[in-house]
This record gives sequence, C-alpha cells and structure tokens, in this order.
Amino acid sequence: MLGMGITLKFNDFRDVFKSPGAVGVGVGAQFLIMPLLGWGLAKGFGLERDLAVGLILVSCCPGGTASNVIAFLARANLALSVLMTMCSTCIAILFTPLLTELLASAHMEIPAGKMLLTTIQIVLIPLVAGICLNHYYPKLVSRAKDAAPLLSVVVIVLIVSCIIGLNKEKIANAGSALFLAVMLLHLGGFLLGYLLARLLGCRENYRRTVSIEVGMQNSGLGSRLAEKHISVAAAAPCAISAVYHCIIGSLLAAYWRRRIPENN
Repeated sequence: MLGMGITLKFNDFRDVFKSPGAVGVGVGAQFLIMPLLGWGLAKGFGLERDLAVGLILVSCCPGGTASNVIAFLARANLALSVLMTMCSTCIAILFTPLLTELLASAHMEIPAGKMLLTTIQIVLIPLVAGICLNHYYPKLVSRAKDAAPLLSVVVIVLIVSCIIGLNKEKIANAGSALFLAVMLLHLGGFLLGYLLARLLGCRENYRRTVSIEVGMQNSGLGSRLAEKHISVAAAAPCAISAVYHCIIGSLLAAYWRRRIPENN
C-alpha cells in the first residue's frame, strides 16, 4: 500500500470526478461480481468452513496493484486502471469487512469491526503516508518509485509462500476442489467484467480495463485479514488466488497485446 501511495498524487483523486461513471462501473463490478462469485463457488464446491470463508474474503477484496501492470501490457486504459484500483482500495476499507460478514456469516462469526480497524491499518494509513511523501518529498520518492513495485512483489511472494507452506496439509486434503474454485473465481471475474463493459457499449480498451480490475484481487490484503481474524487455514485460498490471478492476467495480457484495440 505504501508502494501504491508513492505513485499517487492528490490530483489523482480529482481525476475521479472527471469521469465518475467510467470509474464507477469498474469499481461497482468489482464489489458485486466477485463477492457473489466467491459465495456461490464456496457453497457449490462444499468447501470446508475455513477455506470457504477464505474464498469469500478474497473475493471481497479490492483490485491489486498488479492489475495496473497487466493493464499496461494488455493495451488497456492504464490511467483508468490506476483510478479504479485507487478507488476500490479506498472503498474496501469499509466494503471488504462488511461484505465478508454478510456473505460468510453462515459459516462462522466474522469480526467485521476488528477487520475494519485492521484494513485501516493495512490500507489507509500507508496509502495516505505514501501520497504525502510523494507530495512533500517528490525528489526523495522519485528514487524509490522504480524499486517499490519490485519490493512489493517480493513481499507478496514471501507472504504467499509462507501461507501455502503452513497450510500444505489442509490444501492437500481439500484436493482439486479448492484449486478449481479459486481458478473459476478469477476466470469468472475476468469474463464477466469484460462482458458487462461490452453490454454497456464501452470501447475495447475500457472493456479490457474493467475485465482486469474485476478479475484481479488484492490477495495480500485478504491473506493478512484471514490470518489475523479468522485462521491461518482461511488464508490458503487467498494465497492460491495470488498465483492464479497473476497467471490468468499474464496470459490475457499476452493475448491482448497482439491485438491493438480498434476504437481507442
């Protein structure tokens, strides 16, 4: 989140109001399509309690910063992708805990209040700190901007590796059902995001942007919330999610990069 913050400026928030409809469609789809998919897949596959809650939790998370890289490679609308990620991240401070409680309460009691405080600590504070650093110390921050994305990726990889290692037995016992459920979650997100934008008559590069933003989640946030407030086992779907959405997003980017949008 600090890495995302140092790439943003206060003026970026003003840009949201220049095209609220364009940003709103992507962000709205993010918190409508993915949570319903996560809930449906958890129920349909009959996942064990902790794994079901973990899948629902990661589906309620905002878009991740990796989506901006994929948007660039896929010839999508990069500026709009950044705005959507920024807005979904800010909204997630409230929506992620509340949606998780709403959809996962049948499995166990979800501490939405505590999750809200943790989300503020993980998302809001470092994000605002990064924006302030970029605003008041631009020369200092410019030196760190190139290294920040790489460092963020390394940290996420370490988190994912640790969670998978701690849950290898539970993941193995879940078998193919868990992996298939997570894969379908992201495939459904990419597909339905694209189809929604197409249905609304959006241009091709915008369709790609919405598809990527909906299909890619902030799995690192989900992992941390699951580990702290639910269980280490609940973090397993979040860790697997981080792998799947990057693979699917990269394959889509490779496909779309060869096809220049006709109506940019």
